[in-house]
Order: sequence, then C-alpha cells, then structure tokens
Amino acid sequence: MPLRKTGWDTFWRTFKGTNVNVPILYLNDKPHGVNTQLMDIEIVNLFTSKAHNFFGRHGLAPLDHASEEQEEIHCVAGRGIRGDRFFQYKDDYKGQITFLADEVFQTLCHDLKIFDKSADVLRRNVVTRGIDLNKWIGKEFEIQGVRFKGTVECSPCYWMNHAFGPGAEEFLKGRGGLRARILSSGSLINSRLALKRWGSKC
Repeated sequence: MPLRKTGWDTFWRTFKGTNVNVPILYLNDKPHGVNTQLMDIEIVNLFTSKAHNFFGRHGLAPLDHASEEQEEIHCVAGRGIRGDRFFQYKDDYKGQITFLADEVFQTLCHDLKIFDKSADVLRRNVVTRGIDLNKWIGKEFEIQGVRFKGTVECSPCYWMNHAFGPGAEEFLKGRGGLRARILSSGSLINSRLALKRWGSKC
C-alpha cells in the first residue's frame, strides 16, 4: 500500500494556536504504509548552497560558499534540491536533502555558550521543530505533499568545530540530523511564509 497522499488542500492543522491552518505531515511507522501516523512539524528554516565548503576538503582549507536562506525550495525526485550543491550529485544518493532539528541547534548554542551563529553554518537544508528526526531513519514520510525516505543520520564531522565552535562535533554525535532521498517532486515552504500565504483560507 502506498503512503497516504497528503497535500496543501487535503489535511491541515492549526498553526501555533492561531486560526491559520498549515500542512501536517504523515509518517510511515510500519512497512508498506500499512499504518500511517499523523505527526506535527514546523519548518523553521530552509537553506541551499551552490557549492561545497567542507565536502571533499579533508587536509585542505575550507571554502567559503554561503548557505542561503530560502522561503521556498524545489525538491526533484531522485535528484535533490534545485540550486543546491548536491543536486544531481549521483544516482540514488542518500543525502539528496538533509534535516536538522531546531531543538538540537538551540541546545547546542546554550550548552556551548555560542550565540552569534545561525543554523546555516551546519549546512543542513531543512530546519524543523516538533519531531525526533532519528525516528525517520529507514521510513517514508511526507511534508507539504513531498515524499521522502530517511536513510541515515547526518553525522557530524570535525568541520563542525570550525563552522560552529569547539565541541560542536562531539555535541552533535547521535543528533546531527537526517539524510533523506526525495521520492516525489514538489516544493517546501517556510512555515512563516505558510502563515502569510494561507491565512486567507481560514
């Protein structure tokens, strides 16, 4: 049985206690979509970068290509995010899109007492709030009508100490985020933009 279809005009939830409805997420918790669980999620940030800073740079100095915040990103099934450095990187690549929990990032800032960095320095594409990303590994899920399959943890490397600050790599072990494949094409938008775009639907 395929993953239950969701979309902007099908399933909605109330956004943070307001009267504005924004899309919800469905997550397979059993093989073949036999049982589909309703999950609540907020997209806090969306980032893309046109080129690599750290990837493939072991033993070399990092480069300085900015992660650019986007209001909307365009996911292409089996290929990646348009305009991102991993777009069409290679067939069946397990990191066509990456996710990071905002709760983890906020705790990282607090514990390391570093408050002058934003989540873009960690080079993940989608910053979420309200879900444990590790539970998505090996499962299909859908956000705003776009289907994904979690593959592995987006494990930190020593470059995190350079990008964020000393201790970042150790802190992020086991909670560095999620790598996923894109199973269907479509767009993701920042929840703040959803609030503006869909407020008139209430």
